[in-house]
Amino acid sequence: MKKSLMLAAAALALMTAGQAHADEDFKYTPYVGIDYTYSNAYADSMKPNYNSGSVNVGTMYNQFFGTELFYQYSDSATKGKHFDDRTKTSFQAGGLDLFGYLPLGCERRFHLLGTAGVGMYRFRKSYESPAIKGGHDSGYGYRLGAGMMYDINDKWSVRALARHVNLDKVEGFDHMMEYSAGIRYSFYD
Repeated sequence: MKKSLMLAAAALALMTAGQAHADEDFKYTPYVGIDYTYSNAYADSMKPNYNSGSVNVGTMYNQFFGTELFYQYSDSATKGKHFDDRTKTSFQAGGLDLFGYLPLGCERRFHLLGTAGVGMYRFRKSYESPAIKGGHDSGYGYRLGAGMMYDINDKWSVRALARHVNLDKVEGFDHMMEYSAGIRYSFYD
């Protein structure tokens, strides 16, 4: 937990370090986006892998800092070899991420990204055996990540991220690694 807090503090410091040097000609830029995400979850008795889609709405306040709301919905992962022990899980998540951008190059189209955020995760568990009841379990996910973004033009950009999600109060689940790629459309004049 101490490492997570230290990484979060470092990411936030990195995200806000460049605010004092922001260009005056940069405009407030809202955007929408969609992502494909592959997740490796680490649980007590299994390591499920999920494919999921997410939609997000965000804003770049200046060339170094932004925020983003997200909603993510996964497919089901089934683990276990026999009828009695097969478990099917899936999840939904929603939350807020803070982004730090480091623009590179003469035209500043390529950006290194740092992100920190929190989400509410809801896992659904069901079992093949009718003797065992399934259910739902909810908890928080504390998210730290890094990645890159490329601006195709003023409206469109593509992004890739790797993110660690530390799950809190979700029974049987510890953390996840997520790898996502997506596209953004900016409402820039």
